[in-house]
Amino acid sequence: MKASSKPLQLPIVDHQATPYEGPSRDEVLALRNQYVSPGVIMYYREPLMVVEGHMQYLWDDRGRRYLDAFAGIVTVSVGHCHPTIVERVREQVGRLQHTTTIYLHPTIAQFAEKLSSKMPQGLTRSYFTNSGSEANEVAILSAREYTGHQDVVAQRNGYHGGTSTSMSLTAHGTWKFPSNTRANVHHTHAGYCYRCPYGLEYPSCDLKCAYDIKSVIEYQTPGEISCFIGEPIQGVGGVVTPPKEFFQIVYDIVRQHGGLCIADEVQGGFGRTGHHYWSHQNWDVVPDIITMAKGIGNGAPLGAMTTTDAISEVMTNRIHFNTFGGNPISMTQGLATLEVIDAENIQQNAKDVGNHLKARLLDLQQRHPLIGEVRGLGLMLGVELVTDRQSKEPASKEAAEVMEQCRIRGLIIGKGGLKGNTLRIKPPMCITTDDADFLADCLDEVLGIVA
Repeated sequence: MKASSKPLQLPIVDHQATPYEGPSRDEVLALRNQYVSPGVIMYYREPLMVVEGHMQYLWDDRGRRYLDAFAGIVTVSVGHCHPTIVERVREQVGRLQHTTTIYLHPTIAQFAEKLSSKMPQGLTRSYFTNSGSEANEVAILSAREYTGHQDVVAQRNGYHGGTSTSMSLTAHGTWKFPSNTRANVHHTHAGYCYRCPYGLEYPSCDLKCAYDIKSVIEYQTPGEISCFIGEPIQGVGGVVTPPKEFFQIVYDIVRQHGGLCIADEVQGGFGRTGHHYWSHQNWDVVPDIITMAKGIGNGAPLGAMTTTDAISEVMTNRIHFNTFGGNPISMTQGLATLEVIDAENIQQNAKDVGNHLKARLLDLQQRHPLIGEVRGLGLMLGVELVTDRQSKEPASKEAAEVMEQCRIRGLIIGKGGLKGNTLRIKPPMCITTDDADFLADCLDEVLGIVA
């Protein structure tokens, strides 16, 4: 499957973008530089100004169209401004924009019921938040209250959010602030076969990386822990996809030491991996707690923690209140998103288009030495770039340049990994095979230039 010799061209779309008439890009950039915290980072050497979105496409202030293969960092699950969701939210905004959860409103109960129908048996109770960071905070709090233990084990190279506790869970280079050094958090190996910490190969390695958690618990904690939290497929960490047995081993060891198992499904959930609704299902495990955000609301500031009746009861031990968690606008958008995923067979599309795209990427790997590994499932894919396949030296500068060159050609992708050398491909799950071919052809051309 070789790239076409024709010039790159985005697939035809029937949506006409509205001409932009607001402040210029330079004016917006100047305002942002003067008044917005410099901690709010931007991509690209020349920041991109996005003013409109429709399904898998974005338009800038000059009317240029882009294929969004990053989905606002995996936030847009079924398409930008999906017409069904827009209409449902517009109707709710006109009726009631806010009421706290101390009053009854139908949307929170309806959404919780729908979410429960997608969960493993026994996980029926949901606590709604505004973000994945908050969802993980509530999950850790619940695990500590339920077990009576304080120590938490998270994965190296993982990412769980930007609040104090969630940053302590994150062991990912510059992402981790040393702002919560007393959080009783310890870190174990991820199932990162391409960069095995022991220099072994799967399956003869006997999953030594998975058994590392036993040593961490026995030598760094009192011997009992409150919980383990891990992304079934790491997102920011570079789409690290473990062997099938990895989480089975880890979950067994955690439960032997009195802990609960938390699956962070913020990036891998809602059918993105294609084969299953939740990414943890690919590994045949059942968590005690599932945390969610991003794709759960197709762009709304929404997160959730779902768990069992017994574990959920601990949140009644004290008053715990979230002013906007469970508000009718977010609940309406979340419920509409889940309904669209079902109605439009989004999970199957993620599988079909994802398989096609991965095959194209594997073909590129055969022809571009810069690609060290292609990994992931469905529409959660990663392409790790290396300067040398033997030494596996991270091609960090090259990955940054690939992003720049793709943007010039109308393709938006992300990057991640500990050294920023993995291309992250996680588009809205409504993309087509034509979009996937444009993406692969664009990478083919760019990798030929960057190398």
